[in-house]
Amino acid sequence: MVKHQPLQVYEKQVFVSFVTGIYGCRWKRYQRSQDESSRWECTWFVILCSSFLLLLFWGYFWLMARNDFNDFNWLVYNRSGEWRDETMPILASTTVGFSYVTFLLILALFHISLGQQLNLYWVHKMGVLATLLTTISGVIFVDDLWGDEWDILLASLQYTAPFLHLVALVTVTAISWLVAGYVVRREKSNIQVMVLFIYIVVLLALCLAPLTFTCPCIMDRHSLKPRPSVIGRRGAPMLAPENTVVSFNRALQHGASSLEADVTISVDGVPFLMRDHTLRRTTDVTKVFPARQYEDASFFNWTEIRSLNAGQWFLESDPYWTAASLTAKERSRIGNQTVCSLVEMLRLAAKANSSALLNIHKPPPEHPRYRSWFMDTLRAVQKAGIPLKRVTWTPDTDRGRVRGLHQTTSEKLSVEAIRQRGITSLTLHYSKASHKELQEYLANNVSVTVYPVNEPWLYSILWCSGVPSVSSDAPHVLRKVPYPIWLMSQSAYNFIWMTSDLVSVAIVIGVFFFQKWRMSGMQNYNPEHIMLSAVARRSSRDVNIMKEKLIFSELNNGLSSTEELSLYPENGYVRYSHGGLSR
Repeated sequence: MVKHQPLQVYEKQVFVSFVTGIYGCRWKRYQRSQDESSRWECTWFVILCSSFLLLLFWGYFWLMARNDFNDFNWLVYNRSGEWRDETMPILASTTVGFSYVTFLLILALFHISLGQQLNLYWVHKMGVLATLLTTISGVIFVDDLWGDEWDILLASLQYTAPFLHLVALVTVTAISWLVAGYVVRREKSNIQVMVLFIYIVVLLALCLAPLTFTCPCIMDRHSLKPRPSVIGRRGAPMLAPENTVVSFNRALQHGASSLEADVTISVDGVPFLMRDHTLRRTTDVTKVFPARQYEDASFFNWTEIRSLNAGQWFLESDPYWTAASLTAKERSRIGNQTVCSLVEMLRLAAKANSSALLNIHKPPPEHPRYRSWFMDTLRAVQKAGIPLKRVTWTPDTDRGRVRGLHQTTSEKLSVEAIRQRGITSLTLHYSKASHKELQEYLANNVSVTVYPVNEPWLYSILWCSGVPSVSSDAPHVLRKVPYPIWLMSQSAYNFIWMTSDLVSVAIVIGVFFFQKWRMSGMQNYNPEHIMLSAVARRSSRDVNIMKEKLIFSELNNGLSSTEELSLYPENGYVRYSHGGLSR
């Protein structure tokens, strides 16, 4: 009796060749395998997934941290002494790395769905490892230099949590096809049980995650408070050099209701506006007084300070990538800016019927005006002619000497401590106060100003929280936010949440049942019958020739000259006799 071998009719598998070729450099059919992946390759798959998740976290962090890019560059400047936009190379490398790792992960998932053996090419292994190590180094660097910025992740979840929940739910639901295909296989193992358990736990956690969300913009739209007023923080530093007259003018033109400035006292008692301890970054002190460029700004007299140019640096360094949009007239005006005095800024605020928030930098103990800085500042306020009730300053000291001025503090205090100090307002970083704490302050008539608020999403959640005012480097951006970006009632969100969970669970259950039915059906088929059936559908001359070659192969492998084999054409067989082959 002839032992039949299954006839294989190879078809072109362009997609499979593309997937295995790019992922593992296995372009030829004979290079591929459907055997189980080795533990080494499974380990690399875990490394690939870990790199993807870390880069996803890293990319999300920088997307949200865009609100504070100016502060990051300022911190880098204080450490390196050079002012440049350090965020651009970080964003570029993160985008390239994330795109690369995501593409490889998609190819790996296609390998699993197609039943192909994982075999990551060594070049990709080096690329993934380099990307992973670079990202870990970046995380360590940011944690060392800018560790407080991690708080923005918690703040951002108040805005993005409902959307991230839906994206995660869709992703886990889609992965159910791969998980079900792996779990319902005939060969059972403890790993399959563990994979199924982990998947169910993750799915249930996602379904119940909205119970932990705190989203201020999930509220009744009738409870929405008035739009928070915008304070121009150092003017409009994205459009003009910070703490200059032109910067404050631009802030007022873009709807700022108040101006905020950093005040330093000169050696001869003139309050002027300067954020840094030195004059190197925002003036041409390196050209005019090169020997004193690292000296504290407060040890210059007003005549020396006034002789410095405070605008040319903005045109040359272009810190916010906005210099190209300036007209020739605007560039000329900015290029001729000098250091602004406190009196000039307050007169501008008074003329615009605006208010002022002053951050006073106390002189060091060895400074000649160390004991008289308070009176120097107060005389400048009185000289400017602005009503005292429209001036607020920090730090919260010398309250007994202040008559008519508002004082605020940047400390996070309890309501009782605020009442004891007689303070009526707080100026807090957005990461220092939770939504619940903001509501407590507002309920006790404590006015809260939150800083820095440069992105519409952060402005929206603070608006929904009822914050009366925010301090911003970008009043021109917030001016374009006439309403919170999204606002939804609690009942509407509950409906979306419940519906998405039910649909997800139903799809997952359906996928598992379908994969079980599909796998059981495949196990009931005879592989040889499948192959011959596939051949029968291709009743071409080439197939018949392949059948004849199979017969001759069987004859050469053991049929005697007297044996006879009959193959009937109508049933896929031909007749063989001692004398030869007949049809």
